[in-house]
Amino acid sequence: MQRDKTVLNQPAIQRSRPVELTRNEPKMELLRELVAHLRQNRTLLLEEWVARIAEAQLLTAMTQEEIFAEATLVYDSYFAALETGTFEALQAYARNLSERIIPRGVETHEVVGIVLLLRDVLARSLFAKYQADYEKLNRILDAFEPAANRVANTVAVGFVQERERVIRQQQEAIRELSTPVLQVRERLLILPIIGVIDPMRARQLTEQLLRGIRTNRAKVVVIDITGVAAMDVTVANHLVQTVEASRLLGATVIVTGLSPEIAQTLVTIGVDLGKMNTVGDLQGGIEQAERLLGYKVVTLT
Repeated sequence: MQRDKTVLNQPAIQRSRPVELTRNEPKMELLRELVAHLRQNRTLLLEEWVARIAEAQLLTAMTQEEIFAEATLVYDSYFAALETGTFEALQAYARNLSERIIPRGVETHEVVGIVLLLRDVLARSLFAKYQADYEKLNRILDAFEPAANRVANTVAVGFVQERERVIRQQQEAIRELSTPVLQVRERLLILPIIGVIDPMRARQLTEQLLRGIRTNRAKVVVIDITGVAAMDVTVANHLVQTVEASRLLGATVIVTGLSPEIAQTLVTIGVDLGKMNTVGDLQGGIEQAERLLGYKVVTLT
């Protein structure tokens, strides 16, 4: 009797497996059908998308030919991601695209805007194709929307990350330009500082100076702060630490252009100005630096 129950149960188990397969099968079939539709209508959908981009006044820094070329690459990468279910190639393309268009002045909202427009164009095309079969339209959209959302997110995140990287590079370049370490003669460096010094700029200033001392084997450094109107306690401490770090590398530091306010700040934090080599102005600082290096000023007659 027990054997009969087992035999009866086996067909039921076998019948349940095809049911599970048929539940997963439609989504894969729908995605393949969706990709085939995108490929078949590629030219028309591309033209409609580019027209919508122009109507929305997006990517105005690019020519119409450039927009169409980039739109074609985005479209092909888009449906390739839908077809394969992998997004690595799309991520790489998004970074490459960002590198090309960010220098042209393209903004984040423009990139997000064109991706959302493409999604809208494709969704309208699906509505038109399956409007007579409401049930299938719902299944098609259920397969399309998660993939489309991930594609939009991939492109947007790739652009934002690249834009942030470019901004960091620009900020670094600006900071380096604002605190140049100049070699005026062998073993002598000058660091002219102009403007407001915040803790971040103070740290970067120290790194540049110490790197310059090591690279140029400098013996004397003149730090001119004539162009610095004020300095808080944190930055003043950093200046003192910079002087000490330079001394550890074998360089004597001469500070020129101290204002009364900065001198008062240094005294407030307990710096013994008698131990800090200070000179009134840059010219006097250079003259003292040359004397320390053994140079003599000779008057030509």
